[in-house]
Amino acid sequence: MDDQPSTSSRKRDEENFSPRKRHKHISFTESEKNMIMNAYKYVYTEKKTESPTETPKKNECVLKTAEILNISRSSIYKVLKEHKENENLSGPKVAHKANYKDKLDDFTLSAIRRKVHNFFYRNESPSLNKILQAVNDDSELPSLSRSTLYKVPKHLNFKYMNRKRRSALIDREDIILWRHRYLNQIKQYRREGRSIYYQDETWINEGHTESKHWVDTNIKSKKQAFLEGLTTGLKGPSGKGRRLVVSHIGSEEGFVDGGEMILEAKKGLEDYHKEMNSDEYEKWIKNILPKLKENSVLVIDNAPYHTRKLESLPTSSWRKGQIQEWLKSKNINFDNNMLKAELMEIARHHKKVHERYVVDEMAAERGVTILRLPPYHCELNPIELVWAQVKGHVAKNNKTFKMTEVRSLFEEGLRLVTPQRWKDCIRHVIGVEDKMSTLGHIVDDITDRFIIEVGDDSENSANSGTESLPDSDY
Repeated sequence: MDDQPSTSSRKRDEENFSPRKRHKHISFTESEKNMIMNAYKYVYTEKKTESPTETPKKNECVLKTAEILNISRSSIYKVLKEHKENENLSGPKVAHKANYKDKLDDFTLSAIRRKVHNFFYRNESPSLNKILQAVNDDSELPSLSRSTLYKVPKHLNFKYMNRKRRSALIDREDIILWRHRYLNQIKQYRREGRSIYYQDETWINEGHTESKHWVDTNIKSKKQAFLEGLTTGLKGPSGKGRRLVVSHIGSEEGFVDGGEMILEAKKGLEDYHKEMNSDEYEKWIKNILPKLKENSVLVIDNAPYHTRKLESLPTSSWRKGQIQEWLKSKNINFDNNMLKAELMEIARHHKKVHERYVVDEMAAERGVTILRLPPYHCELNPIELVWAQVKGHVAKNNKTFKMTEVRSLFEEGLRLVTPQRWKDCIRHVIGVEDKMSTLGHIVDDITDRFIIEVGDDSENSANSGTESLPDSDY
């Protein structure tokens, strides 16, 4: 009889083995899941061909598929289960990483733009440090870090123009032109006596309340307040809470009756624009247009759901044949031997003429003209001032920080906005328009001075044979 190893020796051998490694689970992408399904179907078909009278066993097919793809059987079972529940397989959910665009709403971005333009009005070149100081000194705006503010100007379509010792922030040329055309158009519509309506969306949180209130500084603790029969002060919200998204439209005569659209935002969405889509907006505006006066003007911004195109226009992702078909449909001449890049260049020259929006066409059928604000120029929309009044009403009276009360207070705030208030807001915006009309000339003057200085520096450098490095002022 062979000697059996002792218990102590077995234990010693087990200790010498390294522990089992746990492989980190990796989620499959949509294409990988489809590949697994195709491999499984292939194995199933092969086994069916080998034995036509027998139904292939699922576990055998899974085992063979796992050997082919070198993955675990449990992974294949999971994909099969997902395919059974929903034929359209999907990849892993990727969490949205918040960035500065999620933290700053349109109002804040527009306020930052105004801070920059205030430097223009004073004929003073703005630098990043100056803008940062102006923003952080404003108690109505959130405090920003320099790294966050650094990303904002480019998002607002500003650009840097260099000179020898400074860098100044200037509006991009297409934005300057857009603003100039908008101001000329709206002034012309007023001269023609046309009714002008203003539309916009806004949002408000459950926890919206006044930022400042009276506090009894003599109360140091809850225990002291209890013993003295007092309180620790007003109770604040536990957080921002859920969000209410509102759209409305108004003019000098007040809000349009039945023009409001109020909905509760989904949890986790920072940007209220993501709550809207073109279908919802177009359905809403279809009901609004009959309530507007004939030959009126509707001012809106450039949110994506406002700008759905009537037809798709050529992009670099189009195939060459698609671009050729589009050019033919528009009776635009081209050579069949042209490269795709050449065809795209021709298409770019003609795209603007054929760029039409669904909302514009719907409005035109009702005799209404759509006028779009330049990007991040909400100060040109008087409804922003109206929103401030309504939100102020909610902030003063919000006690429970519950959605039911916030909605009720918001609706009450809307009813408190009088036609006179609308007229005052529009009058204020007309003043802003007049001020902005001079801005283009100021920017031209600043730009011309920069060009002259850069030209002088270049000439001096050429004469001297050396060029000094510019000092940074931002």
